[in-house]
Amino acid sequence: MRSRFKIAKNAFLDNIIIKDYIELESSMIAFKQLIDVVDKPFKMIILYGKPGTGKSIMMKNLFEKKKYQKELFYLDIPSNNEKEFLGQIFYAFTGEYVPDGNEVNFLGLIKYAKSILNKKEFVFLLDEAQMYGIDILEKIRLLSDTGSIKFIMALHQNNKEELLAHSHFSSRIWEMIELKNVNIHELSTYINKKLLKKNLFDVSNYFKEKDFKLIFKFTNGNFRECNKLMYTIFEICEFYEEKEPKKIANINKGFSPFVEIAALKLGYINV
Repeated sequence: MRSRFKIAKNAFLDNIIIKDYIELESSMIAFKQLIDVVDKPFKMIILYGKPGTGKSIMMKNLFEKKKYQKELFYLDIPSNNEKEFLGQIFYAFTGEYVPDGNEVNFLGLIKYAKSILNKKEFVFLLDEAQMYGIDILEKIRLLSDTGSIKFIMALHQNNKEELLAHSHFSSRIWEMIELKNVNIHELSTYINKKLLKKNLFDVSNYFKEKDFKLIFKFTNGNFRECNKLMYTIFEICEFYEEKEPKKIANINKGFSPFVEIAALKLGYINV
């Protein structure tokens, strides 16, 4: 029989799986903004925030929700190879890969994009867009200028400022959507929903208000830090359950001791 703590631990693996997506009030507001801009004639949209605020999974969720309604393409792994990037655009336009040894004619892409204006629209979701070099960003700008191609770019907060520093980009960005760390109420909701998705009702009930306050103190409401801390908490509980079960006999009184051990292990606190 699998340990309940092992199941709980795996619920907080830091991955992008849509079935594990947790809807919170703040993320639902941001997601509605994204849905709205997909249907508007905007050229470039920026989704930004600190690492760990949920940008990637929101982009993936947007793709899953709208992929059957729009010519939508999700580029989750940025390429700084111009040939590879243009090959992805070519594939979106034609449904075919660029033959080996051939290169994409960029002016040909521009000409085609202009020819379909008001007839067809392509939407590209670019995750981790801060990884694209300036040459590729310039081609993104020129493609968006055709009016038939829209780019929704997820990037880190600091990189958003760098992008806006280029005046020829800032004038084309029509919408900016910010994701922030969540408050303690939403963080506790996030943790409980994660556990309930795994049918771990008892484990969820063990968490007390003081536990959530501690978790929030160490993670500041950041999903990535929360996942890391929760994974470590349950890893410690799993160890004790197997090796020293007496140490978790009173876990129904709360997780605070294990939160502190996990925080110590991760370097959030020092001895």
